[in-house]
Amino acid sequence: MAKKYFGTDGIRGAINSKNINGDMFFKFGLASGTYFKSQKKKKQIAIIAKDTRLSGYSLEPALVSGLASAGMNVYTLGPLPTNGLAMLTKSMKANMGIMITASHNPHYDNGLKLFGPDGMKLSDKIEKKIENLIDKKIIKNLSSPEKLGRVKRLESGTKNYIKILKKNFSKEFNLRGLRIVIDCANGAGYKAGPELLKSLGAKVISIGIKPNGLNINKNCGSTFPNNIKNAVRKYKAHLGISLDGDADRIILCDELSNIIDGDQIIAALASRWKKKKMLRGGVVGTLMSNYGLENFFKTEKIKFIRANVGDRYVKEKMQKKNFNLGGEQSGHIILGKFATTGDGLLVALEVLFALRKGRKASDFFNKFKKTPQVLKNIEVKDKSIINNPEVKKSIKISERLMRNQGRVLVRKSGTESKIRVMCESENKKLIDKCIKIITKNIK
Repeated sequence: MAKKYFGTDGIRGAINSKNINGDMFFKFGLASGTYFKSQKKKKQIAIIAKDTRLSGYSLEPALVSGLASAGMNVYTLGPLPTNGLAMLTKSMKANMGIMITASHNPHYDNGLKLFGPDGMKLSDKIEKKIENLIDKKIIKNLSSPEKLGRVKRLESGTKNYIKILKKNFSKEFNLRGLRIVIDCANGAGYKAGPELLKSLGAKVISIGIKPNGLNINKNCGSTFPNNIKNAVRKYKAHLGISLDGDADRIILCDELSNIIDGDQIIAALASRWKKKKMLRGGVVGTLMSNYGLENFFKTEKIKFIRANVGDRYVKEKMQKKNFNLGGEQSGHIILGKFATTGDGLLVALEVLFALRKGRKASDFFNKFKKTPQVLKNIEVKDKSIINNPEVKKSIKISERLMRNQGRVLVRKSGTESKIRVMCESENKKLIDKCIKIITKNIK
């Protein structure tokens, strides 16, 4: 049975819409607090972080109210990267963690990402149970007056997150002598990103660090990598780092101003980890991973499997197969040795650690030649259009045309009202033809 509220990565939508409003966030807080409340623990703790959207100020109090009404003691951390919240949920031994964010979406969207006590994103099964609690009468989940939760603001979230990140590397590791450009997308990493790099001795050129509530992801961050490309060239930097709104994605730029996407980062890290005997099992990609990456892993004799799109599904497959590296082309990369979810800053540190002996980024990356790939995002009123007989027919026609020459993938976005059409082939004319056939029928 399909989920009612949760998508591929939590809950997301336009602010003050059907699910993203104060009333619903109270219900989300009450339901998730009720589910995660443990009778064995003396203190029932939920921690909340957020990105920099203006709407966070209206949604956070409602969420806090719901959690406290369920009997949860709530700690609010303010702006913090998503994996910072996941790490602190685990280190603080909290029952749960909630990130208020819409990731790489524009400011007018917002949402939630929920984490269990292990710092892991929730399974479909748990999300369904929380959805059932949301739809129950509110009065059934309300705590008695003496069991209501208390609320406290913690100012040390960024400091503690940085401390955890640095503990994963040797004390001698530093970035002295390096010029690094970082674009924080005016989002959740605007404090943690520059502070982390400066604390390790790098000369940091920071952009996207002046959030005003409305400029998150606006012409900046990982979806606009030309910003770091131009800045790397201007400042003659050794590396460019671009995060998204909640800093769980990363796109890089080498010293020659070449943009490095998630697939190239994964290829470079997998190759290094294999040589260092750090790679366990193999690598998990997604249905969107470039075919060139798959071929590279074949030549390197590295196992590669695909999961559904969404870093939650990547992590689930990593756990099932006991792999410790996985991720997406978009820059969600999970370093299973260190983290439970994607973390742009952690990946940046792992790359910089590999470059610490003067190695150039351009030598470390560009491990494979990409198969030409085109992604078309089509805005729709109802995503069920994907099940329309004419649309299904156009997909089958395209798949027949592509047979033995490439791939066709058509899927519903898990976070937006869009159908995503991807075609991949060395035959660019064939790509254009297939995309036109499918797009025409969806529109």
